[in-house]
Amino acid sequence: MSQQHFDILIVGAGISGIGVACHLSRECPKKSIAILERRQAIGGTWDLFRYPGIRSDSDMSTFGYHFKPWTESKVLADGESIRNYVNETAEEYGIKKKVHFGRQVKQASWSSKQKLWTLTVHNEATNKTEKWTANFLLGCTGYYNYDAGYSPEFPDQDKFKGQLIHPQHWPENLDYAGKRVVIIGSGATAITLVPSMAGTAGHVTMLQRSPTYIAAVPSIDFAYDAMKKVLPSKVAFGLTRARNIGLQRAIYRLSQKNPKAVRRLLLAAVKHQVGKDVDMRHFSPSYNPWDERLCVVPDGDLFKVLKNGSASIETDHIERFTETGILLKSGKTLDADIIVSATGLNVQMLGGTEVLVDGEKLNPNDHLMYQSIMVEGVPNAALIVGYTNASWTLKVDIAAEYLCRLINFMDKKDYKEVIARDLVGYQTEDTVMGSIHAGYIRRAASTLPRQGSQAPWIVLNNYLADRVTLRKSTFEDGILSFDGRVPKAKKGLFKFLGK
Repeated sequence: MSQQHFDILIVGAGISGIGVACHLSRECPKKSIAILERRQAIGGTWDLFRYPGIRSDSDMSTFGYHFKPWTESKVLADGESIRNYVNETAEEYGIKKKVHFGRQVKQASWSSKQKLWTLTVHNEATNKTEKWTANFLLGCTGYYNYDAGYSPEFPDQDKFKGQLIHPQHWPENLDYAGKRVVIIGSGATAITLVPSMAGTAGHVTMLQRSPTYIAAVPSIDFAYDAMKKVLPSKVAFGLTRARNIGLQRAIYRLSQKNPKAVRRLLLAAVKHQVGKDVDMRHFSPSYNPWDERLCVVPDGDLFKVLKNGSASIETDHIERFTETGILLKSGKTLDADIIVSATGLNVQMLGGTEVLVDGEKLNPNDHLMYQSIMVEGVPNAALIVGYTNASWTLKVDIAAEYLCRLINFMDKKDYKEVIARDLVGYQTEDTVMGSIHAGYIRRAASTLPRQGSQAPWIVLNNYLADRVTLRKSTFEDGILSFDGRVPKAKKGLFKFLGK
């Protein structure tokens, strides 16, 4: 059994793993780093998903890394452009050669005696087991199961004689020209698929149990284009990024403070774009804006295909599948040649890896998250979880900066082990993703780490506050334990900034 040792092992070569590795290469250049990636390519989500129209649901000025300006004018980039961007970044920072593909991490075990992580890894090319060891372990696998998306068992679905597919496993070269397509779902995937397939398909119907808030955004950032003509590219990118971070935060805060006003604005905008022939009940959710993630459509493409009749929308429940389509609870039948079950994801932390701490199996749900980065009671490890109310990568950047600071601090003090411990009992019932009430989060409530009632255990979901805290907070805060000792807290260097 082969064995390799590195100072830091990163699990996952998606946008999080590559971003963290780039930060480490810049701020901790003497550390040896390796990335273990189960798939055969860099990109994570953006390499896995290949359905028509796959794109970001956040603007690229904030979704891109802050150290690698996004230079294109697209506001919401397609999957291929994002894959190219991540690969280009990995190449530019020398990270590509550090990625070991086809490695599935089965188990990660920490030994307090050795101050070492030992990973049991399956090499899919050789079908052999490998041992990898590291002083520090970083989980950058995202939060869902790559093997299978969430697909409920519909009554009589085996009777349907057409194709039933899930977007996570889109068939290569699927021919849907002239065919009747029903897309089950109302989230980001569904609202991307509908306009992408409409026009080529005979007709596309979006079938939802309940509506989602949807807002149109421009596909091209003309202000960014104009700034690039007169300002250095980094300055133009920085200004655009700052503007969009401010807008994201302002909209979210307004939604929390005055949800009725935001609801009126969102629904009025939709009504203006879909026209009088589309029933607004299909766009009127029962919840407040940002209780679930707000969906966006470039140039209102979804509204355009609904307005021109190449697509339609139904809000109803499924009674059962038939040989030729779907029978709804209302009695209406939707005929289909292809049914797409865009019904969501299965949440999974650390890619399903079994984690042991001194032989004891870790149940993440029993632990808090310190600074939304480190799992309470787990030594020399971090879990990168992005924002639910803003671009995922905003959190990746500042979490990586924090980890680099921490690792350099430990080297300076000659510490070998760091653990965050909740000695007071701040645990609440909320998970780290508790601010979002989507079905896939509710289904995973028993498997996600929890958050606490106050800092540094609470999840702020506030980039501006997190940026200050993670860049300035002291590690000697009376909570972090180094080599079994908790340094005396330094006054005034840690501040709870609030939500």
